[in-house]
Amino acid sequence: MSSRSTASEKAEEVKEVEDLVQRYKVIGVASLQKVRAAQLQELRKKLEESAYLRVIKNTLIKRAIAEREEKPGLKGLEDYISGSNIYLFTKINPFKLALLLKKSRVKTTAKAGDVAAYDVIIPAGNTGLPPGPIISQFSGVGLPTRIEAGSVWVNRDTLVAKKGDVITARLAGVLSKLGIKPVEVGLTLRAVYDEGLVITEDQLRLDLEGVRQDIEEAYTRAFNLSLSAAYPLPENIDLLLQIAHQRAYQLALHAGVFTPSTVADLIRKAHAEMLSLSGRLNSAGYKFTLD
Repeated sequence: MSSRSTASEKAEEVKEVEDLVQRYKVIGVASLQKVRAAQLQELRKKLEESAYLRVIKNTLIKRAIAEREEKPGLKGLEDYISGSNIYLFTKINPFKLALLLKKSRVKTTAKAGDVAAYDVIIPAGNTGLPPGPIISQFSGVGLPTRIEAGSVWVNRDTLVAKKGDVITARLAGVLSKLGIKPVEVGLTLRAVYDEGLVITEDQLRLDLEGVRQDIEEAYTRAFNLSLSAAYPLPENIDLLLQIAHQRAYQLALHAGVFTPSTVADLIRKAHAEMLSLSGRLNSAGYKFTLD
C-alpha cells in the first residue's frame, strides 16, 4: 500500500470522526480495560438503538475535537482521552446512557487482581467436587468443609470477599471451580460531553434508591402541608372532606346540635351523663331511680 493511499484513508477516517462529533450532541469516553471482544459485541447489539459505539485512536478524536471549534467546551473532553477507549455517540441523556451501560454489565469469572463487584458468599452445601487437593484449597480461603457421600461439602455460608476487595489467585481458583462469578465487566464512562458541559464519571453516578426516597419524602411533606393548609387538590380532596366532616360532626356533638347524623350519639351521650350523675348522687346518700 502506497503512502499516498495510507494518507488518503487516514484523512477519510478523520473526516468520518469529525462528522460524528458534529452530528451528535452527546459524546462519551469509556475505558476498554478488561472488556473482552465478545462482551463488546454484545454491548453493541444492546445499544444499537441508543448509541453508536466506535473504537477510535486517541490522536484522531483529539484532531476531530480541535476541528469543531464551534462546539463550546468540547476541548475539555481531551482531559479524559488516554489509554484504550471506545467512544459513544448518542442523542440521549448522558445519565440515561450511564444507566444503560450499568445495566449491560455482565458477571464473569475472576482472575488474580480483579475486584469483587459484590460481597462474595459461598453457600453451605454439596460442592459436587470429589475429595483431594481441593480440600486444602478450600481451607486456604477460610472455607469450613467436610466429606460426605464422596463429595466435599461446605459446612456453612461463608463470606470470602467483601465488595471492593482484591481477589487473590487462590480465591479466584476456588471460585472458578465452584462456578461463582464475582466480577462485573462492562463499559464505564470516564466522561461525557453534552452540549457545552463535560460530566465526569463521579457526577454520572446516580443513587436511584436515594433519589426515589427523596422524592417520596418530598411528596409526603407536600401532601401533609396541603392538608394542614386545607388546600384542595385532586390528590387530597377525599381526605380533606373526611377531615372536615369529622370536625363538623365533633363540633355538633359538643354544641348539642341535633341533626339526623348526630341525634343517636347525642342521646347516648345524654344517657351516659345521666348514669354518671345518678351514680354520684347515690354515692352521696341520695336515692335516685328511674321510673
